[in-house]
Amino acid sequence: MTPTALRVGAVAYLNSKPLYERLTAFAPHVDLSLDLPSRLADQLAAGAIDVGLIPVAEYFRGNDYSFVPNVAVGSRGPVLSVTLFSKVPWGEIRTVALDEGSRTSAALTQILLRKRYGVRPEIEQLPIDADPEELDTDAALLIGDRAMKACLPGFRYAYDLGEEWTEWTGLPMVFAVWAVRAGVELGDTAPAFKRAKEYGLAHAGEIAAREAPLLGLDAGFCRRYLSNVIRYDLGPTELAGMRKFRELCEECGLANNERQRLAAR
Repeated sequence: MTPTALRVGAVAYLNSKPLYERLTAFAPHVDLSLDLPSRLADQLAAGAIDVGLIPVAEYFRGNDYSFVPNVAVGSRGPVLSVTLFSKVPWGEIRTVALDEGSRTSAALTQILLRKRYGVRPEIEQLPIDADPEELDTDAALLIGDRAMKACLPGFRYAYDLGEEWTEWTGLPMVFAVWAVRAGVELGDTAPAFKRAKEYGLAHAGEIAAREAPLLGLDAGFCRRYLSNVIRYDLGPTELAGMRKFRELCEECGLANNERQRLAAR
């Protein structure tokens, strides 16, 4: 009997590519699609996909989601691809534009502003195709590939939010997990996600060499980013970071489902 297609949504950003580099080879019945993290979260909630590499903030808001064990996109210290560009220091930020593609990083920005720096600025959305240099806001959050390419000379400060989080909490920051919709059974497909991660990390140099010209980035930089900056494991310390982030999301009213458990599938 031919297995039913498993609809999997992944993120097109460079930092996610090692997680699905050979996923469909290890699990041929996977139907893989690519989109922004925020849109994948909406698709998973609507039942349009079965598994999604979604922001952890959306995992907390989900309805009885589980996650693929020991696979994530995170950092411990600088992440390089989640940056708050600002014209003023943290404590003087009164308006901020948040990247349309982001939900976890958008929540993290608000948590840092409120809890670490004691300010509560006005929030607006930054469309994915908008030019941040044309913004009137004090600060702008960029994520993913465009954060790595951005310079924004009109903004004096460039704050790395992975670095900010770890300096403040001493914990890793988990940005995304493979979330599994309630009622979906991975069965024999579950090991394929781990095999894909292992393959992707073993071939990070090849991925970097292929993707760097498309992004307009240096191949060596991309290689170090994938091999030494982004963390792809989801062990005890990463889960502790997730729990702390969930706690702060709830305190700030940024998670509307406090019952969502950290449950691996």
